[in-house]
Amino acid sequence: MQHVVITGANRGIGLELARLFSARGDRVTGVCRSSSAELDQVASTVLAGVDVTIEADVARLAESLAGQEIHLLINNAGLLQDEKLGSIDFDSIRRQMEVNAYAPLRVAQALLGHIPAGGKIANITSRMGSIADNDSGGRYGYRASKAALNAFGKSLAMDLKPRGIAVVQLHPGYVQTRMVGFGGHITPQESASGLAARIDSLTLETTGTFWHSNGDELPW
Repeated sequence: MQHVVITGANRGIGLELARLFSARGDRVTGVCRSSSAELDQVASTVLAGVDVTIEADVARLAESLAGQEIHLLINNAGLLQDEKLGSIDFDSIRRQMEVNAYAPLRVAQALLGHIPAGGKIANITSRMGSIADNDSGGRYGYRASKAALNAFGKSLAMDLKPRGIAVVQLHPGYVQTRMVGFGGHITPQESASGLAARIDSLTLETTGTFWHSNGDELPW
């Protein structure tokens, strides 16, 4: 039984990942600002009241997990907002950078002492963070924040490989969640299943790579 810690676990993809790993028999710790009845049912432990953009909250999260090994950390908490050229809200971009890029790095650093050799970190990013794949423009804050997360994840992979910890960047697909007004192409359950398969296949040989939940490797 492994210990899986998931941020943003109270709904959507995070909740389905919590449900999937719990059903496998793993011990799941769900981290969120506010819990949900569904998360309370599936997680072994719920650590609510944690805003991953706030240093003190992340420090408290690490303290709450004192003495516990984390075999898999899934940085899932995210924020999607829209900006259009000519009316860009730079505060919106700044907030997305805090949630989508800085927070996963902050959490990974704070919990690093809990992750043993053989452990894994999975960052839920987006193909919208791929510079090579951008053929439609727009979404300035979301694209930039996910590109930053990809860069952070790649550096984490290089820095942690000597310690036996593998890191992967994962695009969940266009998923039917509240973030996109439930207009996606696949269900959260389908996305979680694909994400788990990519995590299962992650090794030190493939650390630092970027994958779609459907198994396609994505360009940076």
